[in-house]
Amino acid sequence: MPLSFDYLEYATIIPMRYIVFDLETQNLFQDVGSNDVTALDISVATVYDSETNQYTTVTVDEIDRLWPIIEKADALVGYNSNHFDIPLLNKYYPGDLTQIKSIDLLEDIKLALGRRLRLDSVAQATIGAKKTADGLQAVRWWREGNIKDIKKYCEQDVRVTKEVFEYARKHGHVKFKDGHKKKEIPLDTNHWEIKEETAMTHSLLF
Repeated sequence: MPLSFDYLEYATIIPMRYIVFDLETQNLFQDVGSNDVTALDISVATVYDSETNQYTTVTVDEIDRLWPIIEKADALVGYNSNHFDIPLLNKYYPGDLTQIKSIDLLEDIKLALGRRLRLDSVAQATIGAKKTADGLQAVRWWREGNIKDIKKYCEQDVRVTKEVFEYARKHGHVKFKDGHKKKEIPLDTNHWEIKEETAMTHSLLF
C-alpha cells in the first residue's frame, strides 16, 4: 500500500533498520502450570539484522550476544511477537524491549481479517515457503539435547517471517489459503514506516 503525501507530511520516513526475531522454548505452558508467557524458558533465539543481512542464532546461555544487535533496531519484527516473543525475551533483557517499535505481523493480519492465521499458512500462500517443524518438536529436541536442529528450525522461522514481512512491505498485502484458493489480505503498513522516538533503556553503553 503506497504512502500518501498527506499522511507523511509531518512523519519521519527512514531507511528502516529492522530486526526480525523468533524464540524457541525449553518447556510448554502445561509444563509450568500457567498461561503466563514469562513462566516459560527460552532455549534458542534467532535474530536477523536488515543492515548487515546477517542471522545470529544463540542458545539461552549466549543470549547476551543479541542485546547489541537488538538495541540498534528501529523496529522489532515478529509473528505473534507482541504477545509471546517480546514478553518472554524481556524476562532476560536488562532494559525494556517494549520501548522499541514493534511490528507484529499476526496482529496486523488479525486486524485486517478478523481472525488469527498460522505463520505456515501465510508463508506458503505468500512466498511459497514453510516452517520446518513446530514449537512442540523444538521442546522435544531440547529435552533430547538436539540443539543443532532447534537452531536450524528457529533460523528458518526467522527467514520465513522476514520474507513475509518484506513481501507485505512491498505489496501491501499477504496471502493465505482458503480451501484450494489463495486469498489476499490487504494490510495497512503505513505505521511500519514511521520512526518512533523512544526513551530506550539500553543494556549497553555506546
